[in-house]
Amino acid sequence: MMQEQELLDFMRETAYKPMTYQELEQHYGISDAAEFKEFLKLLNQLEDEGKVIRTRNERYGVPERMNLLRGKIQAHAKGFAFLLPDEKDHPDVYIHANDQKSAMNGDIALVRITSQSEGGGRMEGEVVRIVQRAVTQVVGTFESHEAFGFVVPDDKRINRDIFIPKGEFQGAVTGQKVVVKIISYPEGRSAAQGEINEILGHRNDPGIDILSIIRKHQLPEGFSDEVMAEAEAAPDSITEEEIIEQGRRDLRGEVIVTIDGEDAKDLDDAVHVKRLENGNYLLGVHIADVGYYVKERSALDQEAFRRGCSVYLVDRVIPMLPHRLSNGICSLNPQVDRLTLSCEMEFDPKLKRVRHDVFTSVIRTKERMTYTNVRKILTASEEEPETELKERYADLLDMFTLMEELAMKLRKKRMKRGAIDFDFQESKVIVDEQGKAVDIVKRERSVAEQIIEEFMLAANETVAEHFHWLRVPFLYRIHEDPDQEKLLHFMQFASNFGYVVKGKGNSVHPRALQTLLEEIHGTKEETVISTVMLRSMKQAKYDAESLGHFGLAAEFYSHFTSPIRRYPDLVIHRVIREVLENGGALPEMRNEALAARMPDIAQHSSERERVAVDAERDTDKLKKCEFMLDKVGEEFDGIISSVTSFGMFVELDNTVEGLIRLSGLTDDYYHFHELHMVLIGERTSKVYRIGDEVKIRVSQVNMDDYTIDFEMVDMKPRSDFKGVADAGFGASRGGGRKRSGFGRGGDTGAVVGRGGGKPGGRGKDGRGGDARGERNGAQAGGRGGKGGRGKAGEAGSAKRKPDGADRRAAQGAARPAEGAARPAEGAAERSPWQEQAKPLEPARQVRGARARTDMWGLPISGSRGRDADTGEDPDQGSSFEGGRGGRGGRGNRGNRSGGGGGQRTENSSRGANNSGEEGKNKKRKRKGGDGGNGNGGGNSTAAFVRKKRK
Repeated sequence: MMQEQELLDFMRETAYKPMTYQELEQHYGISDAAEFKEFLKLLNQLEDEGKVIRTRNERYGVPERMNLLRGKIQAHAKGFAFLLPDEKDHPDVYIHANDQKSAMNGDIALVRITSQSEGGGRMEGEVVRIVQRAVTQVVGTFESHEAFGFVVPDDKRINRDIFIPKGEFQGAVTGQKVVVKIISYPEGRSAAQGEINEILGHRNDPGIDILSIIRKHQLPEGFSDEVMAEAEAAPDSITEEEIIEQGRRDLRGEVIVTIDGEDAKDLDDAVHVKRLENGNYLLGVHIADVGYYVKERSALDQEAFRRGCSVYLVDRVIPMLPHRLSNGICSLNPQVDRLTLSCEMEFDPKLKRVRHDVFTSVIRTKERMTYTNVRKILTASEEEPETELKERYADLLDMFTLMEELAMKLRKKRMKRGAIDFDFQESKVIVDEQGKAVDIVKRERSVAEQIIEEFMLAANETVAEHFHWLRVPFLYRIHEDPDQEKLLHFMQFASNFGYVVKGKGNSVHPRALQTLLEEIHGTKEETVISTVMLRSMKQAKYDAESLGHFGLAAEFYSHFTSPIRRYPDLVIHRVIREVLENGGALPEMRNEALAARMPDIAQHSSERERVAVDAERDTDKLKKCEFMLDKVGEEFDGIISSVTSFGMFVELDNTVEGLIRLSGLTDDYYHFHELHMVLIGERTSKVYRIGDEVKIRVSQVNMDDYTIDFEMVDMKPRSDFKGVADAGFGASRGGGRKRSGFGRGGDTGAVVGRGGGKPGGRGKDGRGGDARGERNGAQAGGRGGKGGRGKAGEAGSAKRKPDGADRRAAQGAARPAEGAARPAEGAAERSPWQEQAKPLEPARQVRGARARTDMWGLPISGSRGRDADTGEDPDQGSSFEGGRGGRGGRGNRGNRSGGGGGQRTENSSRGANNSGEEGKNKKRKRKGGDGGNGNGGGNSTAAFVRKKRK
């Protein structure tokens, strides 16, 4: 029988020309009638799936040979969409709203490329054919209009209403949430048409909001009778005959515990740790053997595959397996026998894994511990001795202490190799019996959670590596290297705060990113930098090949520890048991069959995981909005978490996030500076940036879109916090370790600063800052630390490296000059961004052509002219010249050239500048001016002075 892959490979050959089915029949020498029938079935199936195309003259070929791409449509609420191609290495294709035909979000479609930028970057296309519909039903709010009705979809990616003819209302009335089956899809100007299948209830009724989200994501609520019958057939206990017959290792004599949350009912992992006689650690991770009860291709297995994973909503859990299994025979409840798969690892004192073993076992857990109790035991102090808990678990205290010791060493080793550890503040919405949100509590990540986390990571890596080298079909959890463009964008973003990520594009090691996370820990910008870093990375997913895990800096990684709630774990449990039963290998036929299935299981599991995450986020946002409903008009303190071209998002202490719209800032016209992610007032020069503390008022809560609007009440002083504006534009008045930014941390002018430490760019060690150009080459600023030497008067190199992260600049940012933490001499009490520049005395005003600048005082690229205040030619003696200058780093307001540049004659001394210093000697070379003081000079100034004297 012909295989699908064989036919596709043949059609992809360069020499292949589209053939009719008769020509293909002759090519393959098909003569048997039954074989010919199967061949036609295969052709039709491949055509239905969009893997082959049938042309108008009945010839078959593959899409990629016909300038077509097959992939998934990802729609946007604004109307446009992208095609995510099946080919992993192919870039996404932009599809204009007019070129989508009837495609909707999630559809599998064939797209023709219509235009392409040079170098194959941005591509645009049009939908040629819909291969498979993803949206067959829509959840939304019904609105009745006598002669017709329509449904406004909850999913904003479906941006057109669904038309409902008069006779298809099914009794629905305006305001009710309904489920609509789509009869015809939108085409051109005509809307999609549907019929109402289910009326969920009025949108304000208790529980309808969560039910709508469940229907929107098409999450299954109950189990079929067949599935429940299989679950009920599972035994309640384990017999000795089973244990002996399967040859399981008996670990019931070991001291094994489970550690989970207080409300957890599906306990699928247990651990034990002990010190061996040779001084090594022995770590045992024991996982419920769910695969023993859920047989392959059974009704239970097929339902688990369809669901992919358990979904944890705010007020309920939609489990992957029935409770009969997940909370019963498969749950590692205390003091009862349970079948498990175990992974034991022996570590020497230096944490090198010297031995490991994966085997089937039977255990009996001693205690069902909670994270809270373990944390209290391990953090007990004289003030809180936790005597009662210690007495209750007296025989386990030594093991918990050993667990903490081993876990912290494992964590330290993992961090050293470069694993990235995002420590986001998580929260949980508390709801009452009616499902209404009544409180939001923060989740604590204590030492107890870290113990289990480290032990599970160690087991997952060990199992993945073990079965990778056995060369058996397996499922791996992979995290690919970040996209180069996104990573460079993040590196540039981090540099706005004065942080440097060492590396170049895709060659950035995860250790460099973890180092940055450690640097920002405890700072106000921690959350936002962590968030932007996370967004710059690719999503982790499942794959049949071991491609490594970037975030964990792990070469091998799999999901082995949660078979109750994740289907991939269940699959590899079956593989593990089969390999163990067959002496370390699989029969050839079984090996081929599993290898063919694994890619599909990996892809499907990844897709179901995304659906679960989206549903969980939707319910979280919904309930947070509901919690804030009765707080409209109240004031809260918050931190600006994101700045955009349309406003800024503010996160409150309870993790609720809302938007202050640009149109709501009425005290000035604000402009978005994308490079530095700030909003800058046109008239007041007031700056809003990420990390600023603000006081807001809740103005509106939109329960349809799950959004909250805030109003600005007041902004708190920045104190010594050094963020985007200060670092980027030289308005900083100090700063901490490894903080410096583009400007030179000076006290004069909003645009040009000076070196970290004392005035004139000299730190205590006499080193000036290393100047660095911006993207347009017009800006130049310094990074305190290595660069020019203050005593010798050498300016630092100001040339920008192509990768934007040259080594010298990295060193400069990482090691600011001593004294940088102290305010610079003469620093203003508040940010120069919030005060106007004082006008010069009449005798010092200079006429002349002014360089064209934007509203923030930044010179427009390519413009020429002299500064109106000083007459300095920005093209002469700028910091890019890198000549010698006496007092590097002092600059005037409005001029973008950095300090340290320009040449200076021996008998020239300080001239006039915006700080009010009078010139003592006007003799100087025109070329370069006084780069150090940022003063003007040259013929223009001299001519003006002569004219005034007359």
